[in-house]
Amino acid sequence: MGESGADNVQSITTLNCLELRTHPQRGRGVFTREPIPRGTLVNVSPTLIFGADEYNKHGKFTQLDHYTYCWSSGSFALALGLGSMFNHESAGHQNVGFVRDIQNSLIKYSTLRDIAAGEELCICYGESVWFDVVTDSNNKHKSIGTEQRPKEAKESDDEDFLRSFDL
Repeated sequence: MGESGADNVQSITTLNCLELRTHPQRGRGVFTREPIPRGTLVNVSPTLIFGADEYNKHGKFTQLDHYTYCWSSGSFALALGLGSMFNHESAGHQNVGFVRDIQNSLIKYSTLRDIAAGEELCICYGESVWFDVVTDSNNKHKSIGTEQRPKEAKESDDEDFLRSFDL
């Protein structure tokens, strides 16, 4: 072991201003009590990895299926902590992006724009979601659903932006 007592220590970050609240249509989600500037690392979630065989035989038949992220080699990852609580917002409307740290089994979430106090933090699950997408009275695109399943594995502008930070 190294001098610090461990060879591989990972910092698990969550901003103190984040809290779980219930949205009237989306269910539980992550909200902020304070403004958060663009480019802020808001959460680092450890993951529980399911191999492809285990996931296909068991995991996809449970509620966990709605909370998993595509991982490497056909495996899936369950984000622990707040990582499984971010609700969906359609591409281009989300205010938080995420990067999978495959090597360390972590998912890192950062803001894509300034976020106001009281606002919900949402990620994009990808183009194919399993629940209805509706438009609210302000004609802003809203996606209704409480289940989480970010599956998009392709590179995106958000991930390029997030890579510009030392996450």
